[in-house]
Amino acid sequence: MNYQTLSPELIQQLSAIAPGRVFTGSDINEDYAHDEMPIYGKSVPEAVVEAASTEEIAAVMKLCNENRIPVTPRGAGTGLVGGAVPICGGVLLVTTRMNQILSYDVENFTVTVQPGVLLNTLAEDSASKGLLYPPDPGEKFATLGGNVSTNAGGMRAVKYGCTRDYVKAMTVVLPTGEIIHLGSSVSKTSSGYSLLNLMIGSEGTLGVITELTLKLIPQPKETISLIIPYPDMESCIATVPAFFMHHLNPQALEFMGKDIVISSEAYVGKQVFPRKIDGVEAEAYLLVTFDGNDADELDAVIEKASEVVLEAGAIDVLVADTPALKRDAWAARSSFLEAIMADTKLLDECDVVVPVTQIAPFLGYVESLEETVGLKVRSFGHAGDGNLHIYCCSNDLEEAEFLPRAEKFMEAVYIKATELGGQVSGEHGIGRGKVPFLAKSVGDVNMRLMEEIKKVFDPNLILNPGKVCYKL
Repeated sequence: MNYQTLSPELIQQLSAIAPGRVFTGSDINEDYAHDEMPIYGKSVPEAVVEAASTEEIAAVMKLCNENRIPVTPRGAGTGLVGGAVPICGGVLLVTTRMNQILSYDVENFTVTVQPGVLLNTLAEDSASKGLLYPPDPGEKFATLGGNVSTNAGGMRAVKYGCTRDYVKAMTVVLPTGEIIHLGSSVSKTSSGYSLLNLMIGSEGTLGVITELTLKLIPQPKETISLIIPYPDMESCIATVPAFFMHHLNPQALEFMGKDIVISSEAYVGKQVFPRKIDGVEAEAYLLVTFDGNDADELDAVIEKASEVVLEAGAIDVLVADTPALKRDAWAARSSFLEAIMADTKLLDECDVVVPVTQIAPFLGYVESLEETVGLKVRSFGHAGDGNLHIYCCSNDLEEAEFLPRAEKFMEAVYIKATELGGQVSGEHGIGRGKVPFLAKSVGDVNMRLMEEIKKVFDPNLILNPGKVCYKL
């Protein structure tokens, strides 16, 4: 694309739109050049605009569209696929100042927020009102605008669904600067194409989300977690379908190997998961949470779940029934990525999703690639919905040697996932890093349709170029 650069005059116009919140040159924070997976590139924007309102964003987009200036939307920058990296320069449009919870409609179980509100902020605020926002991605300090833009899933998706299922309405600024309102607080609609659902998961390539109305549910009265050790990963994963066959309906159902558990517990400074029970080494674990209306209801669920997993080969069942133990167990689980990053020099990551019944054979195949590509493989994930987080790591190679090995590994992983009926991404999105793999997975016709949709929303192709379906 023949994009223009920002002239001094255009920077002045941006400064008039967002006074005191336009940064250039050495005033740009280095963190704005990358997300949490810098392997997908670093690129410094020509200007950063920290927007404060829908109207400001509309004015910025109109100005940039008229002058063919690329614009990259950004929330907290916690993405893992290079989606918020301004690879074409231009303007980085940051929404973190738009961080207000605007209103609750308790009778209709909705909340209206700005896109810069953090997931953790809404979780705590809604809980104080006896309400729950069910989506629970691992990164609690991501923005809700970013969560919606990637259709983030998280640990409670197995029972409650993904972010998409909780977005009722939104306000969006199009690349042209037009402001549109999508969806409503009603429960049903058959009113034309679902532009709302098209915007969810579009990763900031079709429009900039400036306001969200989200669905809430009553806060469950009781929750309890089980730590279930297994002698091997195969029997651990093979147990997962049994939870659903016996109508146990877990809120969260996570799997992890011993290696990643040890790293995470060292990172957080506390051991929670048992290493050996009655002389049997634990090599893999399930971490399961159930919720319900009262303790008696959960006692019955725990009894049944214990029977099921022990019959399936679990070594033991440990009940995390105190707030401290539940907090420590889930703190270790939530720190997996940070633990990997802390003791790894170079890594690449994917979050493929496969049918639950295919998790075990898929993981076996992935682990077999270690020797082929000469990289350490580490994995964990959401066993209940088949969304797996897989990392290839190295502490010995230089980046020039690591990158082609990682690409070979990822290509093999995505081909196998597609063969098994899976998808390239369950919740992190495509961004910049996964565009070639998406193209191979979905085929030419699907990519062409996505490209044409992109052109309808963004005729000058200025919004988040080079992401999802467009190669530069």
